[in-house]
Amino acid sequence: MNCPVLNLFAKCCCSCGMVCPYCIQLTIVVIAIVFGALVAWKPKKTIDIQIALYRPFNWKLEPISMEKEIRNTRIMGLAVLIPGILSLIYILLT
Repeated sequence: MNCPVLNLFAKCCCSCGMVCPYCIQLTIVVIAIVFGALVAWKPKKTIDIQIALYRPFNWKLEPISMEKEIRNTRIMGLAVLIPGILSLIYILLT
């Protein structure tokens, strides 16, 4: 299989229903990049989702300082996004 975009699947050896380690690594890296980008881009929405997830367990989650929480959430998203991009570059170049 040859992919016209950077030969993404040139190293793919998936066959007979078995998924190769290259495709697993590529999938995990893409998920990390998407997740990191969404958290860095929409930190307030991420915090609201977390609050909504804790509500059914009868926990009230409320940050002391929303500005600090938004800043820290954005930093956390970048901390996932940057290694994800570096991992993608490493996977594609090796």
